[in-house]
Amino acid sequence: MAQKEGYRARAVYKLSEIDEQDHLVKAGMTVVDLGSAPGSWSQYVRNRLTELGKGNPKIESGKPDGIIIAIDILPMEDIADVSFIQGDFREDEGLAALEALLPKDAEGKVDLVLSDMAPNLSGVGVADAARMAFLAEIALDFATAHLKPEGALLIKCFNGSGYSQIVESFKKVFKTVASRKPKASRARSSEIFLLGRNLKPPK
Repeated sequence: MAQKEGYRARAVYKLSEIDEQDHLVKAGMTVVDLGSAPGSWSQYVRNRLTELGKGNPKIESGKPDGIIIAIDILPMEDIADVSFIQGDFREDEGLAALEALLPKDAEGKVDLVLSDMAPNLSGVGVADAARMAFLAEIALDFATAHLKPEGALLIKCFNGSGYSQIVESFKKVFKTVASRKPKASRARSSEIFLLGRNLKPPK
């Protein structure tokens, strides 16, 4: 179905289900897709923002009403209207390249951060939980630094060892925290998505 509809991975349907429920993608947004390759989430956001731009005389026909920036250490084939950086946002060079693309009128702040990043699983529970927690932590750190106060972060997690600690980390940063298990995610999979919305004011 993903191939038939022109998407690069079935993961797109997980995001589309969550977006339908939570209305994450809105017109005029700046969206950052962390760990974007192969690119199905960026494709979805691009298509959604293009739909939202229809009828807006300020938006060129067939163009998205918003900005999409994708970054990954792996290469990714180009997607129309998506700015892709092959680099690591944890390193100065990758982060500077990403920040250079953020809109200056919004003081370089982002509306929505997405992360479908997952570690290479070893099958050793403790090690895999630590790797997943690390990816959650770096996504959370990026979001804390770059989100607008009313912004949102959606990340992939695994429901098991270490998951409750990730939830607690989110609760320290966001006013609203919710878990999502879309139907497109295999029932036997421990995969779960964590959504944080509205940053708490810094103490």
